[in-house]
Amino acid sequence: MKNRIRKILYSIILFLICAANILAQDKEIGLTIYNNNLALVRDVRTLQLTKGISEIKFQDVAAQIDPTSVYFASLTAPDKVVILEQNYEYDLVNTSKILQKYIEQEIRLETKEGTAYSGTLLNASGKDIILRESDGGIKIVRREAVENMAFPKLPDGLITRPTLVWSIDCQQAGKHKTEVGYLTNGIQWHAEYVGVVNKDDTVLELSGWVSLDNKSGATYENAKLKLVAGDVHRAQDVRPFRRGRVQTEMMVSSAPQFAEKAFFEYHIYTLQRPATVANNQIKQISLFSPAETKVNKTYSYDGARDRKKVRVNLEFENKKASGLGMPLPKGKVRVYKRDDDKSLIFIGEDFIDHTPKDEKVRVYVGNAFDIVGERTQKDRKSVGKTSWQESWQIKLRNHKDKTVRVTVIEHLRFGWEILQNTRAYKKKDAATIEFSIEIARDAEVVVEYVVRYNK
Repeated sequence: MKNRIRKILYSIILFLICAANILAQDKEIGLTIYNNNLALVRDVRTLQLTKGISEIKFQDVAAQIDPTSVYFASLTAPDKVVILEQNYEYDLVNTSKILQKYIEQEIRLETKEGTAYSGTLLNASGKDIILRESDGGIKIVRREAVENMAFPKLPDGLITRPTLVWSIDCQQAGKHKTEVGYLTNGIQWHAEYVGVVNKDDTVLELSGWVSLDNKSGATYENAKLKLVAGDVHRAQDVRPFRRGRVQTEMMVSSAPQFAEKAFFEYHIYTLQRPATVANNQIKQISLFSPAETKVNKTYSYDGARDRKKVRVNLEFENKKASGLGMPLPKGKVRVYKRDDDKSLIFIGEDFIDHTPKDEKVRVYVGNAFDIVGERTQKDRKSVGKTSWQESWQIKLRNHKDKTVRVTVIEHLRFGWEILQNTRAYKKKDAATIEFSIEIARDAEVVVEYVVRYNK
């Protein structure tokens, strides 16, 4: 008898698993996410359609869907099915809306103390619920004191899930494999990078992550995931979305998970397996395995902007020969360095823009402690009705125990001409010159120049 029961239970479980697999195969989700709070959803489902004009409710769409962006097609018989009319129903059920629908109708309340009230609902828009009892008396109950409410049924016009309602004209009855596409706000992605620099600041071990932030109001089960990196133009402002409680999920893999390719004027990163992106969830997926690349630490002094501060940058080339070579989406780069006891020390972070392969990446990690700059205007005088000249002095002091090289950046006005200079300079662009200055340990270097401006 026990064996027979076990066989029956086993058969039921097997049936449920098979049914679940069939249902899963009956629905395909494609999710293409952009950097700017936007996603394109592709939803392929099998729908049972009747011949003629009928109404179809398409549920489980994103709460922040743009209903004007909906695309529909029957993959079974494209020329036999058309949508005549579409309505987006988003009046989701909640306590306040139910109460408003039941104005002038009978309801029943129960307070936290266990007292029950019933009567005709007159008003529930404020902090009180006002009832007219059967004997004509008026009862006012504080909303915060109510424990339970009872209603005969869900009012017309309220729904439990956002729904597209279509009026469809079908000329071929039966099951149709349909494709629905739409844009939704409330979901975005960004890249994050973690780098560990070696003891000599010459090698950087860099790993990349993708963070998906889904507040669109829908969960995308086993979706085919694509990420688009690039500046996609939109004709209207993005609606703000509210941030609620979120779950964070991190997925780590040693093997490359994303396949990258150029597409139009952007780059697409396609995840090589299905992924579930839940609503109110931040999901992190490894973008690429840790790669070692040569890095160069540089110092720069822009006295007009940073006064005494000398900036420290880490620069590397996004080349295959250097260990990288994959187009890098914009995102934040965090950099660590190991101390003598092998512990990690955070040394700075910066944002990088979308960076194609074979381009240089510069990460500003902070300001040098032991290198100080000082910029002083020594003179300014007119040398004609439309000309004047300025004298500038830049001092750099190195308190480190080794020689360093600092790039001094000077910004000039239109119509400039250098008359005198104590150090060689390089013209960076029409309004910028740079001095490359080597400073010995515990030494000071002075740079002076005179510039004339002609209107």
